[in-house]
Amino acid sequence: MMRRSSAQRALPSPSPLVPTFPAIPPADVLGRLAALHTAPIAHLKRQWRELYGQEPPPFSRSYIQSRLAYRIQELAYGGLRPETVARLEALGEQLDGGNVVLRRIRADHRPLPGTRLLREWQGVEHVVTVRPDDFEFEGRPYRSLSAVARHITGTRWNGWTFFGLKPARGGA
Repeated sequence: MMRRSSAQRALPSPSPLVPTFPAIPPADVLGRLAALHTAPIAHLKRQWRELYGQEPPPFSRSYIQSRLAYRIQELAYGGLRPETVARLEALGEQLDGGNVVLRRIRADHRPLPGTRLLREWQGVEHVVTVRPDDFEFEGRPYRSLSAVARHITGTRWNGWTFFGLKPARGGA
């Protein structure tokens, strides 16, 4: 029977269930971030698989680009410290009190209550205040931004577009 010396002992192999991700040298970060803007979507999806170890989500190019930019920096410089993650979670709980419905509303890009939306229309500046369940304009509650936009213009508008929260269709 042969015995291995301590230098010859086999090291345990990483678990096949735990993915390993490439280390990114900090010197490469700026170049990789710049390349994201011109890379074809197929290349971005390939990078996603490499850096996240899973299939990319079926979202827009800008979403994939921004998440890849974060991931590249995370792998180069390290992620958030556990204390920071805990603090962010605590702040989120303060905002919505653990209410999943409110969390979903924010996930749908609704501005936080207290946000003031400004819009100049025909030389007059209009201010709308976002409230938890509606919008306030000129001291009156409105159920939607579209109702506010219609009051201001006299015509039907998508309120999110009118107040610049969503780009208008067909144009830049």
